[in-house]
Amino acid sequence: MTDLAAERRSLLAHLRDTEAEQIALLQAFLRAPSANPPGDTRPAAAVLERFLAERGLAPRIHAARPELPNIVATCAGTRPGGHLVFNGHMDVFPPNDANGWSGELRDGRLYGRGAADMKAGTAASTIAFAALARIAPALAGRVTLTAVSDEETGGRWGTRYLFETLGETVKGDVCLNGEPSGINNIRFMEKGTLRMTVAVRTKGAHGGYPHLSPSAIKLACAIVTAFEGLHGFQPALPEAVARALADPAVIAAHDAGLGQGASAVVRQVVFNAGVIAGGSKVNVLPDRCTLHCEFRYPFGLDRAAMEANVRRILARFPEASLAIDEDHSYPPSFADPADPMVAILADVVERDLGKPRPVPCCSLGGSDSRYWRWAGVPAFLYGPSPVTMGQADEHVTVEEFLHVAKAHALAAFDWLAARAAA
Repeated sequence: MTDLAAERRSLLAHLRDTEAEQIALLQAFLRAPSANPPGDTRPAAAVLERFLAERGLAPRIHAARPELPNIVATCAGTRPGGHLVFNGHMDVFPPNDANGWSGELRDGRLYGRGAADMKAGTAASTIAFAALARIAPALAGRVTLTAVSDEETGGRWGTRYLFETLGETVKGDVCLNGEPSGINNIRFMEKGTLRMTVAVRTKGAHGGYPHLSPSAIKLACAIVTAFEGLHGFQPALPEAVARALADPAVIAAHDAGLGQGASAVVRQVVFNAGVIAGGSKVNVLPDRCTLHCEFRYPFGLDRAAMEANVRRILARFPEASLAIDEDHSYPPSFADPADPMVAILADVVERDLGKPRPVPCCSLGGSDSRYWRWAGVPAFLYGPSPVTMGQADEHVTVEEFLHVAKAHALAAFDWLAARAAA
C-alpha cells in the first residue's frame, strides 16, 4: 500500500531541492516573446514543451492556428479518482519598457513582461504538474496541464478552443489557475463583461455653424455620462456570494490586495470609457466619434440585462450605433467558496508553507477560469501579487513564485488523496 505521507514529504522535498531549476525555467519563459497583440506564442510554448519533454512527459500541441499553440499534458495515477486540471496562459501584454523580455533576476525579483500576468503562474503550474508526474504511481486519478494562447484577447483560440475540441479531456473535476491574485487570497468569482464600440455619426459642419449639425464628440460625451449613471449600481447577490464577501477578513483582503475600496467595487457595476476618438480639425464640427468602452458587472445581473440597459440609453441617441465585442462579452462566473479545494489550498498555505491563511475573494478582472465555471467545474485562482502587472517594471518576487509552485503541487496532491478516500 502506498505511504501517502511519505510521498507527500518527497514531493515537497523535490520542490525545495529544485528551486534553481524552477527559477531558470521562469527566466527562459520570460525571455521568450509572446506579446498579444500579435499573439504568437510559439517561442514561449517551446520553453514549456522542452521542460516537459526533458522529464518524459510528452506534451501535445493543439492549435487552431500555427502561431497559437496550446499545450496539453496529462499524467495518470494507478487508481481511479478525481481529475484535476491546471490552467495558465502564455500570451502577455506587449512590453513597454527596457525590461521587455529580459528575465533579469535582481534583488530577489524576476523582471519582464508577463512576470506577474501570468508567466510566473503558468510556470508554477507546469512545475507542479511535473513534480506530481514524478510520483504518479502513488496518485489516484489524474492531473492535466493546459498552457494556452489567446487569453488576453478572449480565449477563442485558446481555452475555448480546447473545450470545443477536447471536451472532457480538459474539463476535469476541479481547476487551479495561477493568475495574479496575491497569496493572501483565493479567487472564486469573476465579474461579467460587456465590451462594445459605439459609433456616432452626424452631418458635421463648420465650427462656427453649430445650428446646422450636432457635434458627434459632444453626443459621445453625453453617452458616456449616461453610461456612467449605471456605474456603482449594486444588484442583489446570491446568498453564498454575499455571505463570503461580507466576511471582515475577506473585506480586508480585497482592500489590502486590490487597493482600498476594492471590497465595495466587487459588488458593483463599473463602467470604463477606454478609448474615444473623433473630429478632424479644431474649427470643424465633428461628424464622427467612436467610443470603445466596457461594463463589468457582478452576479445579480446577466448579459441580457446589461445589454438591455445599454440599448435603452442609446435609444435616446439616434445618431449612435452599437457593436458588441462578443469575444470579450460574457456573464459572471462563480465557484462555491465552500468547495473543498478552498480549504485544502488554504491549509497548505498556512500549515505547510507558513503563510497567513488565504481567504476567498472576487477578481476585478477576467481569466480563463470562467470556462470551467460555466461548465459546472469549480475553478480557483491562486497566484503571485497582481500589483505590477502591465506596468513598466513588471516583476514577480522569487519567493512568491516558488511559493505558488509548492502551493499548487501540494493542494493538488491533497485534493487527489481526498477524492480517492471518498
